[in-house]
Amino acid sequence: MTTETSTPPAGAAPERGDFIREIVAADLRDGKHKTIVTRFPPEPNGYLHIGHVKAISINFGIARDFGGRCHLRFDDTNPTKEEQEYIDHIQEDIHWLGFDWGGHLYYASDYFEQLYQWAVYLIKAGKAYVDDLTADEIREHRGTLTEPGRHSPFRDRSIEENLDLFERMRAGEFPDGARVLRARIDMSSPNINLRDPVLYRILHADHPRTGDAWCIYPMYDFAHGQSDAIEGITHSLCSLEFEIHRPLYDWFIENLPVPARPRQIEFARLNVTYTVLSKRVLLRLVNDGFVRGWNDPRMPTIAGMRRRGFPAEGLRDFVAGVGVAKADNVIEFGQLEHAVRDVLNRTALRRFAVLDPLKVVIENYPEGQVEEMEVVNNPEDPSAGTRKVPFRRELWIEREDFMEEPPAKFFRLAPGREVRLRSAYFVTCTRVVKDAAGEVVELRCTYDPATRGGDSPDGRKPKATLHWISAAHATTAEVRLYDHLFTRPDPGAGGDLFADLNPNSETVLPGCQVEPTLADMPAGETVQFERLGYFCLDSDSTPGHPVFNRTLTLKDTWAKLQAQGRQG
Repeated sequence: MTTETSTPPAGAAPERGDFIREIVAADLRDGKHKTIVTRFPPEPNGYLHIGHVKAISINFGIARDFGGRCHLRFDDTNPTKEEQEYIDHIQEDIHWLGFDWGGHLYYASDYFEQLYQWAVYLIKAGKAYVDDLTADEIREHRGTLTEPGRHSPFRDRSIEENLDLFERMRAGEFPDGARVLRARIDMSSPNINLRDPVLYRILHADHPRTGDAWCIYPMYDFAHGQSDAIEGITHSLCSLEFEIHRPLYDWFIENLPVPARPRQIEFARLNVTYTVLSKRVLLRLVNDGFVRGWNDPRMPTIAGMRRRGFPAEGLRDFVAGVGVAKADNVIEFGQLEHAVRDVLNRTALRRFAVLDPLKVVIENYPEGQVEEMEVVNNPEDPSAGTRKVPFRRELWIEREDFMEEPPAKFFRLAPGREVRLRSAYFVTCTRVVKDAAGEVVELRCTYDPATRGGDSPDGRKPKATLHWISAAHATTAEVRLYDHLFTRPDPGAGGDLFADLNPNSETVLPGCQVEPTLADMPAGETVQFERLGYFCLDSDSTPGHPVFNRTLTLKDTWAKLQAQGRQG
């Protein structure tokens, strides 16, 4: 699936502009490039999350808007953390979001031989050396933000010795951690990234694609920019934390015979309240069993949000609404929910479901009779049509829709009160049946046959309309209600991130009753349970036991607060 968008002429600024698009448009007008080439370069060491949606939308969106192309490249330089599972799911997520790389799928591992030869080039130029210091010693020599670093005692090895040692590193002669290759730049630089950074480390580990062909692997900072250059990337668009790495990337480009010079432009990463996007934290949540996996509906991963029922269009609309800025900020989670609700309100079919069932028996309705009530599928979309819902003498309603002794502003069902059943009849509660403990277990009601369809010929208008389900036709389902995974909007700000985990982030409701049409619904589809919220059929469902995840409630607090703010 790809998004359909018309392409403006080269150099033309798209209608929705931002500072990156202005730069790209200027570069085209000035003749710096004939075609715009961007890339999305994930490391395959975890699942993509909501922050990646922004990066994906920017890179693929700008290439689309300017008639160029966007590459998907896996920066697979660390085989100890990378898995084929992650590679597969990243591709699936990008396609699900509506973007496509065409024939331009690449891997940093495609360039391992070229990167090795460029490392040799630096050694021959006297700009790289093999260092025997341990990782801790290198860290100690590097200095601090206020103190310069110290030269390694191995910094002045001869070019011949460095070439010999580096070749032996590749041949597998030395164990992990015994030696590294470092760039010779400036140990007194105020930018710590320029203090003789490590280019290669020894790592005897099988790579998902190259197997055991290599036992030395390039560091991310060395492989990243050169991979861009090899692919002819014109604009390397990345999040703000890479800004401090840009001088190092520029140094590599200036000191190597690369075929192109990409322009790096940084933008603010996406930060969302109640959410943690650190892959290290997300991996621990999975491995330590705090969630059911990378695609748990509470996770901020694309797979998790998809399983929860968030539509791709809603995620794209969210990041488009956030915009492209240079300064970091934190976005309210409610803004994401608002974008998702806006899409689901337009597209989701309406269905009946009862989460906490209370039996209703309509005593004057003929026993054994079944009627089919015509119910609108989506009032926002007339083309969605209608459906037939069976109606019988015994029904389920929500327990919270009845009160035996209602307060003044409770307008739903109570003894002696008449209410409307959606698209069916007016009913009046005549008797309450309780069990031995005094709990209400059943309501006895009567109905008005003249009100079929929900209207009265004499103009009566009940103050409440309830949803319902025929007890004989209902399907029993499990429903999972979700709240934020963390209890505070800034998880970890108090010192212990995992102490902020919400013990009530998931509530499981067994014995819910849902409309029979939902029994055959495909997994992953999201519908609106009328008056209750949006729900998605989960992949845990089995024949005869559907499981629904609550995507969102119907209440849009964020939109209400925005409206109040504008009025104020």
